Amino acid sequence: MGFNKPKISAVIPTKNEEKTIGNIVKGVKKIVDEVLVMDGYSMDATREIAAGAGARVELVTQKGKGVAIRQAINKVEGDIIVFIDGDGSHVIEDIPMLIKPILDGEADHVSASRTRGGSDELHGDIEKFVKMVGSDIITLAINYRFNVRLTDSQNGFRAIKTEIIRKLNLQENITTIEQEMIIKTLKKGYIIVEIPSHEYERKFGSSKIELKKVWHRYIYSFLKYLFF
Repeated sequence: MGFNKPKISAVIPTKNEEKTIGNIVKGVKKIVDEVLVMDGYSMDATREIAAGAGARVELVTQKGKGVAIRQAINKVEGDIIVFIDGDGSHVIEDIPMLIKPILDGEADHVSASRTRGGSDELHGDIEKFVKMVGSDIITLAINYRFNVRLTDSQNGFRAIKTEIIRKLNLQENITTIEQEMIIKTLKKGYIIVEIPSHEYERKFGSSKIELKKVWHRYIYSFLKYLFF
């Protein structure tokens, strides 16, 4: 990335996160050079609060976290992008640890691992158990396909070189974009590593993911990108 200090951009996809987004933007701004909030037409004050806290706010043109991420990668100005959720579940203070392997020239893509760092969201009821087992199966298949030893293929907290993510030709419209990013990073021969980071239970509201409606899309996209 040259001799100049790389510029870091943070991308925060949001929808109705008015109770958390202000503090997240303020915390992230202390660490990175640019904060871009990609908002999925929130019905509350998310956009106004994010802008007031110092973020640049863009509207996503259609529904889905994957759409927000795909649109964001062509709007950021930084050399490295940090993706962090807007619900307060990710540890802002872990961002320096997330980007360090890239700055040190040891990785192109760094994913935060809930398996290594712990999670409040993967245990406690049947749906969380099914999500955990499904994630483990997908991660195991990725490991054997590419001879790596990752522990988490679904976490939305990650950092990646901007020039590389723009080469991945991402296609997914929903949260399946997390596994697509990992698979395509490995397929193209780039280096991905993990750092441990705890995932907290979202502070307000409920998850936007309804497993019974999207589980088949995880399987389909996983098979499509892994083998074809």
